[in-house]
Amino acid sequence: MPQTSLMMTLQFSSSGTPVNVQAKHFLIPGLGRYDHKYSPKLPSKFPKASIFNSHQIPNPILHQPPVNQSVAAIVFGDGSESRLYPLTKRRSEGAIPIASNYRLIDAVVSNCINSNINKIYALTQFNSTSLNSHLSRAYSGASLGKEGFVEVIAAYQSPEDLGWFQGTADAIRRCLWVLEEYPVAEFLVLPGHHLYKMDYQKVIESHRNRKSDITIVASNGITKRDQDQGVGVLKINTENQVMQYSLKSNKEPVNYAVAETLTRCNDSSYSYIPSMGIYLINRATMVNLLNNHFPKAMDFGTEVIRGALSLGMKVEAYLFEGYWEDMRSIEAFYQANMECIKKLNMGYNFCDRDSPVYTIPRNLPPTVVNDAMITDSVIGDGCILNNRGARSKVQWLE
Repeated sequence: MPQTSLMMTLQFSSSGTPVNVQAKHFLIPGLGRYDHKYSPKLPSKFPKASIFNSHQIPNPILHQPPVNQSVAAIVFGDGSESRLYPLTKRRSEGAIPIASNYRLIDAVVSNCINSNINKIYALTQFNSTSLNSHLSRAYSGASLGKEGFVEVIAAYQSPEDLGWFQGTADAIRRCLWVLEEYPVAEFLVLPGHHLYKMDYQKVIESHRNRKSDITIVASNGITKRDQDQGVGVLKINTENQVMQYSLKSNKEPVNYAVAETLTRCNDSSYSYIPSMGIYLINRATMVNLLNNHFPKAMDFGTEVIRGALSLGMKVEAYLFEGYWEDMRSIEAFYQANMECIKKLNMGYNFCDRDSPVYTIPRNLPPTVVNDAMITDSVIGDGCILNNRGARSKVQWLE
């Protein structure tokens, strides 16, 4: 019986030029490159390195395979309970414009590209039309290598699953038959609406060196988020091993400053830090947790991660020291826009040559400025700015 699926696939040549754009509508389990049955056993041989690793010495067994072959990113572009309404009235959180030319999801996808992760799956559902269109057009010219792609997997129904995605864990579980296409060793799970710059290769290196089952990225910049509710809180020991995962709520608020004070006074070996919602998890571990141990789990953080801790799995924390904004309110979104125009490099830098931000090219005319003095501003294409008596126009393309 055919299985209906909504998917858009972008395949890239070594020069970054799209060579194959196709839409799949009917896939039969057991046939073709996607198979509904999953085997958690990893192959002992990985494919030959692509252009990113052209000088690799041939070796049939790679104990530390290159990142572009062994890691696939899973990006969530939206959520059902957005705190950014009315900005999300017509689009998902990941598709919200920021800094004139970009969308929020561009920061996360650019992190993947700059970290040499070229297999990117975007799972979308709510108000996803704008986001799906942006992703399908924005990265056709990105340097993703011979086997690189950005694949959009929209919520779908099948004979086995007649409803929508019920949460992050449910979405990944239902898409495992797609995610198994390549013999990757780890999955990197990412929220698509956070603003930060991170070299994921450092996370992967730490994960492999410590032989972890799961690595959770946590922010050391905790003072700014003392009042946020719904943030995942990690209790870690001195070796950054996660001992407990809890969810901050109005009923059980967590005061990080008090927790740190008690830690110092009592000479305790534990501390509390907020989770960034970024998880690096071994492929076999992912499948076992979702299919075998917790087949009905809906949320990845509160259910799967807690379950992994209860099973005694090795869950580590990777501490991130840089700027991070998770856009949990309209005020946070406004501040993120304002901080990127300040002279002091306190916010997100969209003009970093070493870590560029990719997005869709816009066919707009250059900005025209007549008799006007402008300070501390970011001006996008297609604007006409006059000193007085004129209107400024900015055109956003969906």
